Amino acid sequence: MKNPLNKRLPRELKSELPKYLIIFLFFVMTISAVSGFLISDNSLRTATEDAFSKFSIEHGNYEFTERSSDEDIKAIEQECGIRIYENFYKEELVQSLEDTTFRVFGERTEINLVDVWEGSLPSADDELGIDRLFAKNHDLGIGDTIRFADKEFRISGIVALTDYSCLYQNPSDMMFDNDKFGVGVLTKSGFDKVRDDHIHYSYSWLYNNEPADDAAAKTAAEELVAKLSAHGSIERFIPAFSNNAIQFALNDMKGDSMGIVIFLYVIIIILAFVFSITISNTITKEAGTIGTLRASGYTRGEMIRHYMILPMLTLTAGAVVGNLLGYTLLNDIFAAAYLNSYSLTTYETLFTPEAFVKTTLIPFVLMFFINLIMLVSKLKLSPLRFLRRDLKKRSRKKAFRLNTKIPIMIRFRLRVIFQNLPNYIMIFFGVLFAEFMIMFSLIFGPMLDTFQENTTDHLLAKCQYILKAPVPTGTEGAEAYTASSLRTIEDETGIVEEDVTIYGLDRGSSYIALSSEKGKVDISTAYHKKYGVDIGDKIKLKDQYSGKVYELEVGGYYEYPAIIAVFMDREELNGILGYEDGYFNAYFSDNTIEDIEEKYIATRITETELTKTSRQLMRSMGSMMIVFTLFGTVIYVLVIYLLAKIIVEKNTQSISMTKILGYNDGEINSLYIHSTTIVTVISLLVSLLICDRTLAVVMFQVFKSYSGWFEYVMTPGVAFKVLGLGLGTYLLVVFILSRKVKKIPLDEALKNVE
Repeated sequence: MKNPLNKRLPRELKSELPKYLIIFLFFVMTISAVSGFLISDNSLRTATEDAFSKFSIEHGNYEFTERSSDEDIKAIEQECGIRIYENFYKEELVQSLEDTTFRVFGERTEINLVDVWEGSLPSADDELGIDRLFAKNHDLGIGDTIRFADKEFRISGIVALTDYSCLYQNPSDMMFDNDKFGVGVLTKSGFDKVRDDHIHYSYSWLYNNEPADDAAAKTAAEELVAKLSAHGSIERFIPAFSNNAIQFALNDMKGDSMGIVIFLYVIIIILAFVFSITISNTITKEAGTIGTLRASGYTRGEMIRHYMILPMLTLTAGAVVGNLLGYTLLNDIFAAAYLNSYSLTTYETLFTPEAFVKTTLIPFVLMFFINLIMLVSKLKLSPLRFLRRDLKKRSRKKAFRLNTKIPIMIRFRLRVIFQNLPNYIMIFFGVLFAEFMIMFSLIFGPMLDTFQENTTDHLLAKCQYILKAPVPTGTEGAEAYTASSLRTIEDETGIVEEDVTIYGLDRGSSYIALSSEKGKVDISTAYHKKYGVDIGDKIKLKDQYSGKVYELEVGGYYEYPAIIAVFMDREELNGILGYEDGYFNAYFSDNTIEDIEEKYIATRITETELTKTSRQLMRSMGSMMIVFTLFGTVIYVLVIYLLAKIIVEKNTQSISMTKILGYNDGEINSLYIHSTTIVTVISLLVSLLICDRTLAVVMFQVFKSYSGWFEYVMTPGVAFKVLGLGLGTYLLVVFILSRKVKKIPLDEALKNVE
């Protein structure tokens, strides 16, 4: 025989449709977003990890100033236990694209193999395989041409260079740049026909016995660089474990996965509290029905099962729809976000059991037991207590007295707030969480704008030229200096190691005025703020090739708010680094230097180069920030509406009584809905202060692994947007609740009177 109680389910669903629809949407949004992210992250991460063996990605690379002989390479291989492969490249400005650099390699057949997304690898000397992301950002496709080194090349294939999954031009760069920097491959003969003005003698290596982990790889790299230095002048040495071009994308995906799981469990906690409140309200609302059914012979277990059906069906429906969206639409959206930032290899969407467990099974089990515990606790009372609507487990206490000098309407609102305090506490936490997400997304743009402004407003010179050798120039205003790069020491800072640019300047420089006395150094204000280094402190920096550690005493600050840098006397720097007196390897200049041959210029540092971090982050993260804003806004609306609706329903009888007493709808709204308005506005203001302080810490943690200093900025514009968005969406909730209050009948006050 079918359970007659099941006939109540359609009526209950219809009467509580808004509540169950909101819960359904909550689960659909959460499960689809997190599931889609985890699926795309796992699929792309698996393909990236598999690429190391599938495409024979190097264990590291080094660059000599001169080409090594075959005999020298064999000697290095035998001495160091490695296999060496030529990986020469030529770097030229793209003549068909403004301020854009292109790095081209020859044919790859043994190491760092190329993955083809579209088309084919070049087969003729004038054909080019071009990085997928660089091509996308410049609207280049198969058959288009690109011109560099005074030659024109036709694009034959859209490819991914597996040792450039992240387009870092230099290991010391603050950020990758897939807009102004690109990579590609030519045939061997095509590569040989490109001029050698900017050729780099780069060699990749594979260990005969690969190190077991990063710690072992670090030890092996330290031994290797010491041995290599005896065979040539090292321009660059990068083990794969520390090469951002290889590792950054993979590390980013791993970190994002952890962050999204934390986000999921915060959502589950919020849902758990919302469920507990809604269940309590349902039991209170249907106390008379429950008492009648229990008195008619229905057991406690049957009642629990009955009230479990709709919530669990809602969750099941949300899980089904959420997973479908996660594996289709959301998976594509999140995968596109990664593919718009990184030059990854081709991939296949994988079924991800971890995503299903975390996004579906765990929430399902949690919601099941939360419902079960709440129902068991509430249904312990006798049928008579339900019929009398006496659901308090403790004897009623007299409400605490409010000062009679407080106007009656204010006292009434305070009573409403105190009687619904658990609901209002949940409203506060819902507002806090939603506001944090919205502020996180909105603060991102102003921070990057501030970084870009700090960079462009404090340029040391319009252009800096880094030379391969000291070459004189007759350019007016050009000033020689010594440039070097050392690294911070992670153990002492707690921040990931990063490169520090060292400027050796003449006293009386027209570009940078040193404030420290001899024997001391100036540090950039960015260094001071990020590392907390003050005047009089000593900093330790190391040479990443030799391992030598330098200790420098800080004597002053130089206003350079975005870049980590040290400024010191040129002769002192030359002495520390072992250079001869008068040595220099760079120029500051506000005018273009044209009398130095290109083959002697290693790098040009311009405003475009220095602002790549902010440009790239905005390109990579801009769309994701919009998602955070939308998601936060929806959560805000759903939490506020659901809890405010419960408050109105809980006071249905009182609202009906006030109507009988002659109060109109506007006056009733001022008593009940305005109480929620007061709590919501206070929650918005308090949450704004809490989120501001919390975000200052969070943003430091987010950006501390990036080179440079990203100053946290809370602009008035962001604050007004957050408050405006919160109040604007709340008006929608008020409109819906006002209609609900208007529909409450007068006879409701005469029902269920004790």
